[in-house]
Amino acid sequence: MCGIAGYVTVSTTSLEENVLKRMADAMEHRGPDDEGYFRATFESGQGGVGLAHRRLSIIDLTTGHQPIGNENDSIQIVFNGEIYNYQEIRRELISRGHRFKTASDTETIVHAYEEYGTRCLDKLRGMYALAIWDGDRERLFLARDRFGKKPLFYYFNDGVLLFASEIKALLRAMSKPPGIDAQSIVDYLVYRYVPGPGTFFSDIRKLPAGCFAVFEKGELGISQYYRPPDQRARVESPIPRDPSAAFLRQLDEAVRIRMVSDVPFGAFLSGGIDSSAVVALMSRYSEQPVKTFSVGFREYSELPHARTVAKHFGTDHHELQVSETDIIDQISKLVRFRDAPLSEPADIPIYLLSMEARRTVKMVLTGEGSDEVLAGYPKHRFEHSVMPLYRKIPAAIRNHLLAPLLASGSARFKRAKIAASCLSLDDPRERFPRWFGALTLEEAREFLSEAHRSPGGEHETSFDTESGDSALRKILYFDQTSWLPDNLLERGDRMTMAASIESRMPFMDHVLIAFLSSLPDRFRIRNGDGKWILKQTMREILPRQTLGRAKVGFKMPVDRWFRGALRDYLHDHLDGSESMTAVYYDRVRLRTVLAEHESGRRNHDKLLWALLNLEILHRVYFRR
Repeated sequence: MCGIAGYVTVSTTSLEENVLKRMADAMEHRGPDDEGYFRATFESGQGGVGLAHRRLSIIDLTTGHQPIGNENDSIQIVFNGEIYNYQEIRRELISRGHRFKTASDTETIVHAYEEYGTRCLDKLRGMYALAIWDGDRERLFLARDRFGKKPLFYYFNDGVLLFASEIKALLRAMSKPPGIDAQSIVDYLVYRYVPGPGTFFSDIRKLPAGCFAVFEKGELGISQYYRPPDQRARVESPIPRDPSAAFLRQLDEAVRIRMVSDVPFGAFLSGGIDSSAVVALMSRYSEQPVKTFSVGFREYSELPHARTVAKHFGTDHHELQVSETDIIDQISKLVRFRDAPLSEPADIPIYLLSMEARRTVKMVLTGEGSDEVLAGYPKHRFEHSVMPLYRKIPAAIRNHLLAPLLASGSARFKRAKIAASCLSLDDPRERFPRWFGALTLEEAREFLSEAHRSPGGEHETSFDTESGDSALRKILYFDQTSWLPDNLLERGDRMTMAASIESRMPFMDHVLIAFLSSLPDRFRIRNGDGKWILKQTMREILPRQTLGRAKVGFKMPVDRWFRGALRDYLHDHLDGSESMTAVYYDRVRLRTVLAEHESGRRNHDKLLWALLNLEILHRVYFRR
């Protein structure tokens, strides 16, 4: 796991001599073990290329220094991630005459590019962001893994292309600091994150998941090489005789190949079925007790559930407790690490847990991504089972009776209120983001002041599913192409990398996901229960009480904190004299939201958390 950065310039614009060093230093947390650089000028003498790398050593500790070249060094790579099938690819390439000088997975990609060109990506099983400089063609090849587990951002202007794993590295190379992207404010209030390829920074974009870019002769072209299989209607194919056994084989392999490491590793354990399943399968292959790490909160804790699983599998278990003071202590620092607002309070305990894990391990496995491929959220069940029935209720009753009635209810009916708000939206481009988002697009525009209402609101996020009548596959595809790469996986990468540890996600294995997509919907949701096949498969493996638990996640009592310990902190940031973002909002609506939440009449914790983080982002990055 590492940080990569670099530039290509074909113009007379010159970059400072130490620009690569500055970009790399901005990401030292991503790679504290080593650094490396490559520079070259074009034959024409005008323009050149530079590559930078910060390394967190996980595999091939002695010879994995980057950049790495091919046999004659005409091709150079900087790479962030892990390729789990690299030994298999390596053997194939050796049989075709390629000569290796290291034992790293990174060098395998160099020779795969030599042999297969851009189609080398089809061979890779893992997580990655990479940059390959092809000197003979004077071509830069950038790529990001299928689901966007590893980040890659770029800036392209006036013949200069900059790229990096994190935006802060790009800022070190830009002659003029970018301003806030106006469209991002609307998008953020709707999604609670900015959907790709946009960012909060004007002119800085993210390479979408499953895409590669080629920069050659001053032109930048972006192509998509992978789409999640849930985009398509299920292809009729034979169902395995024992689907649970087939699923277990796939998941078991996904866990096993992610345990390849030359450094100590462990697992994050929440006590839920996802992380518990990962720990259970890790225990099959570990000669020593698996190191597990769990976090809880003073007001609410899942630590007893995690403790049950740890005891069941005899793990070396570590626990951490978080309080509201950690919010104030950590939030500004973590906004800087993420280069974006913290979309959820859960970012903070994940970072603190990563710091705790860093004391004894350098890599962890997590249960991240399970819900988005196995249909584990309530929204999946609502879209799959409730939506067809809800739409049969006359629109007048839905929109003018049910929705207002639920919206005016107490905070205890939060889930029902969200469901009614979402199911009332006909257009999936509005409905799918609303399940997590703070406001609808119409509400966001009303909340903003007239001077800051953007006419946009639509992005390149894919809604072009061909899933026939499967409402479930449509929303899963949205999750896999927007919510995951632009929010959840981004959070996981930044919070673990901020602590200089690597996280691996067996449920995000594309081979496993292809298998799940080949099954009918009933293997993901059955009788109103999500993740059916995972629960069925783990019946004889996990403790009974773990299987029977409802999904909770990192539940932090932010709503109460905003009425108590964090009330003044919130008001100072949103409505105080030093607020940078107050000008964005209709002041009357902002104060109404604050008053309603403080009195307990309505729970606005999602919106208030989003607004607080947007203010902190401005104070960190946009203060002039």
